Amino acid sequence: MRCLAPHPAGSYLSEPQGSSQCATMELGPLEGSYLELLNSDADPLCLYHIYDQMDLAGEEEIELYSEPDTDTINCDQFSRLLCDMEGDEETREAYANIAELDQYVFQDSQLEGLSKDIFKHIGPDEVIGDSMEMPAEVGQKSQKRPFPEELPADLKHWKPAEPPAVVTGSFLVGPVSNSSTLPCLPLPTLFNQEPASGRMRLEETDQMPMPSSSSSLSCLNLPEGLIQFVPTVSTVPQGLWQISGTGTGVSSIFIYHGEVPQASQVPPPSGLTVHGLPTSPDRPGSTSPFAPSATDLPSMPEPALTSRANVTEHKTSPTQCQAAGEVSNKLPKWPESVEQFYRSLQDTYRAEPAGPDGILMEVDLVQARLERSSSKSLERELATPDWAERQLAQGGLAEGLLAAKERRRPHETQVIAMLGKAGQGKSYWAGAVSRAWACGRLPQYDFVFSVPCHCLNRPGDVLRLQDLLFSLGPRPLVAADEVFTHIVKRPDRVLLILDAFEELEAQDGFLHSTCGPAPAEPCSLRGLLAGLFQKKLLRGCTLLLTARPRGRLVQSLSKADALFELSGFSMEQAQAYVMRYFECSGMTEHRDRALALLRDRPFLLSHSHSPTLCRAVCQLSEALLELGEDAELPSTLTGLYVGLLGRAALNGPPGALAQLAKLAWELGRRHQSTLQEDQFSSADVRTWAMAKGLVQHPPGATESELAFPSFLLQCFLGALWLALSGEIKDKELPQYLALTPRKKRPYDNWLEGVPRFLTGLIFQPRARCLGALVGPSATAFVDRKQKVLARYLKRLQPGTLRARQLLELLHCAHEAEEAGIWQHVVQELPARLSFLGTRLTPPDAHVLGKALEAAGQDFSLDLRSTGIDPSGLGSLVGLSCVTHFRAALSDTVALWESLRQHGETELLQAAEEKFTIEPFKAKSLKDVEDLGKLVQTQRTRSSSEDTAGELPAVRDLKKLEFALGPVSGPQAFPKLVRILTAFSSLQHLDLDALSENKIGDEGVSQLSATFPQLKSLETLNLSQNSITDLGAYKLAEGLPSLAASLLRLSLYNNCICDMGAESLARVLPDMVSLRVMDVQYNKFTAAGAQQLAASLRKCPHVETLAMWTPTIPFSVQEHLQQQDSRISLR
Repeated sequence: MRCLAPHPAGSYLSEPQGSSQCATMELGPLEGSYLELLNSDADPLCLYHIYDQMDLAGEEEIELYSEPDTDTINCDQFSRLLCDMEGDEETREAYANIAELDQYVFQDSQLEGLSKDIFKHIGPDEVIGDSMEMPAEVGQKSQKRPFPEELPADLKHWKPAEPPAVVTGSFLVGPVSNSSTLPCLPLPTLFNQEPASGRMRLEETDQMPMPSSSSSLSCLNLPEGLIQFVPTVSTVPQGLWQISGTGTGVSSIFIYHGEVPQASQVPPPSGLTVHGLPTSPDRPGSTSPFAPSATDLPSMPEPALTSRANVTEHKTSPTQCQAAGEVSNKLPKWPESVEQFYRSLQDTYRAEPAGPDGILMEVDLVQARLERSSSKSLERELATPDWAERQLAQGGLAEGLLAAKERRRPHETQVIAMLGKAGQGKSYWAGAVSRAWACGRLPQYDFVFSVPCHCLNRPGDVLRLQDLLFSLGPRPLVAADEVFTHIVKRPDRVLLILDAFEELEAQDGFLHSTCGPAPAEPCSLRGLLAGLFQKKLLRGCTLLLTARPRGRLVQSLSKADALFELSGFSMEQAQAYVMRYFECSGMTEHRDRALALLRDRPFLLSHSHSPTLCRAVCQLSEALLELGEDAELPSTLTGLYVGLLGRAALNGPPGALAQLAKLAWELGRRHQSTLQEDQFSSADVRTWAMAKGLVQHPPGATESELAFPSFLLQCFLGALWLALSGEIKDKELPQYLALTPRKKRPYDNWLEGVPRFLTGLIFQPRARCLGALVGPSATAFVDRKQKVLARYLKRLQPGTLRARQLLELLHCAHEAEEAGIWQHVVQELPARLSFLGTRLTPPDAHVLGKALEAAGQDFSLDLRSTGIDPSGLGSLVGLSCVTHFRAALSDTVALWESLRQHGETELLQAAEEKFTIEPFKAKSLKDVEDLGKLVQTQRTRSSSEDTAGELPAVRDLKKLEFALGPVSGPQAFPKLVRILTAFSSLQHLDLDALSENKIGDEGVSQLSATFPQLKSLETLNLSQNSITDLGAYKLAEGLPSLAASLLRLSLYNNCICDMGAESLARVLPDMVSLRVMDVQYNKFTAAGAQQLAASLRKCPHVETLAMWTPTIPFSVQEHLQQQDSRISLR
């Protein structure tokens, strides 16, 4: 028998399958309070099914099976489950709480009397005679129900041996002595009629006979005989709880946690009828006059007596802040201490920074991945997708976190990493996450803890999990032990943010370390991190990390559940930030002027994609505009920071800036950015540095801990120390440019901004650079260092450098503003520049374009896999010195479309004429689709009246490779065939791949139909494509169309037998231009080989026939080779 039962709204009851098993449940963390157990959304039945992770919460209906073959749990599994439960301390504690809940509820004097009298009006004489039928077959081993003749004739006068169990909408009450087992059927299926409106008689209840025994596994322990079903509370806390204890008047109580479905939701059953009871007017939510009201139970809080709101997390919009607050009020109340801590935590994170610090600009979150930097290196770095291939995190921050949470496995810690270069605003973004939670936009989390990692980097400290959560955030929080216990029991509702994860490089071995003991016990920081990342402490929480995409710790993030990259400002966002900055600063009158200053400096405008640099530009613009209208921004980063620090340095104690620069350099060598107050040489220097904002107290730090406000400022100060110090040997200075790293003890360049700042400080005019910072008397060593660096830079050969080092050299030459160095660098640039796989940021594109213009020669650029933005690509393509360029097909087609829409006809024509795809290798289905879009663009262009002719990229393509592998190859090859005829100049078609494309006979048949249009094809490689005799026959039919052009044909490692060899032998004399043919490693025998050899004698133009194959006897092959030396056996 199969019946369908509607799934109760908000219920987590799953599908029962026979009497020997129970429904699958998911065990959630249980609360510590007794009353919270009643209100918990966890179903204690899942204690019996902890091994099954199937979640049926979102299904519309449940199918009930009575067939014996649907069992999914056996006695061995159940025994093993009970052993595991008994050995689990948390499960034993949960059972102890449930047992003591009985005494808590029923020891009250009023409840004791109520429990004795609540059902005294219901007796066996007051029930109707209609018997309730159970399913005829309930399981593999369950006994059959009694036949009608076995039952008493008059059920109304039948006296059961035991008092009948009374089943209500909320409770099952009855003795358990000598009880039989009842199969675990969903109780909503029992309540299959809608309670009648108006008045109903109490006698309208039903009795149901119970089997006397059963050997199958059961969920409910019920007595022998009849059971009364009395629907009472229509909506009660979800779950089924068994309570036993003394002094209650009953020996067993089952609390069913779910909503009683209405008759409209249930198909009419065959023999199960339950009538409703009138609703008590003074007891809302109850349909029984015997259900206790809130006034009857004064010792129980109100949420214990009311039903929980039917709200599911995944349906709650993260943007509904007010709705989230209302929902939280409907949830069961937490203990007072937990509620107070929750409100305090919200207040901590809700406060927004004032002034310019509070400017929020929405930037794109891009899904990222780590890949090996090279085939010989084990280090990983951020992959660089093309601009059009970027996968943006849809829905913003809240939706991204919610989607990531839904994808994870139950009870598993999820690690999400947010990567970005220094100055991209990662810490500000982490603060925005905390504020979003405090405003209710992240309802999937009850608690969010944001911890700056520099607070953890304290060698020798012993920490507990409580310290990490409560003591190391932006503001230390006071939390009772009850709060910590509550959080530990619900880790899936916790979001832990570790900001600036790279600060913990000293702990890089924590993934392989032994984790700490219990959560409340102290351990080292390494042990604490090991417990979190090995998913043993706070298991089930969400870890959100922010880090730079380099360093040792980043290598451990390759297996994170989700990786995102924080992109910087676009050009429009940077300009919008400048406008809002001056509005927040109260200088609205200077807003337009500041924007004009920035637009006059394209180099600084390109650097404004970094939020940190954009703010630095605004600060300098503000200071310059206060001085007068003839203000002008510098043209280099060095000049920008000299302008910011100049006035502060002149007003400080003697040598203060040099001392601060030394501290910055020493900290950078140790990969640190925080320092202690006692590290300053004097209190005056410390006071000056703090007053000028050069150092500050970071969030969550101790009173004695200080940090530089930005990483770029630390880089500038480190470069200043290298320029001024006499401790640095002259011959060691070039290594700090990191252009030609040494093999022994290379400089790691952790302060990655030092090379550019160093060349700027050394070479820029001293009066407006170093002299403005430290005065002319402190620059004694600068002249000698300038000569050393000039000689080093002029000896470099830009053509021998890698793409990343070449770009860094261009930046250094730009910062130097020294004509001799700049001319040397640009004139030595090679004519073919490839940046394949090297990320090109907006500043990179700007300085590269400037160098190409100054070189005075033509260039060919390869810009594939650089992630260059459309504006940067357009600026480089529009240069007259760039004659050819390669870029991603999708990026180029998007650029053409943008130029066409904006009416930039000349630039569009130049971009079309310069673009090339020679040679093209399709490695994915997207490559084939992009190639199809290019062909479609040409066809659209050819049909237009204002343009004529083919696209050079299509017209001039000569070599095309297809290497998609055995899975995507057969799917994508028909798409390639449809556009193949558009490439009229195609000379080399390579369909061979190491993993085998397997286009098969069908693919060869489709390809052969295109041969008449491929008049220029010289090389056809069909190796390793699972071609059989049928494919060889189709190929032989089409080959005469290529007789005048084809020079090389390869059918290596296919499945061609003698018939296929015969087909090829027949067409071989017609191929007058063929020079080389390869049929090695096929399946033909000596007969096929002899036919090919005989045909070869008719082809004097063929130079080589390679046909060694293991199916031909070696003696036959040697004999054939002796007859014709053109036969190759290698």
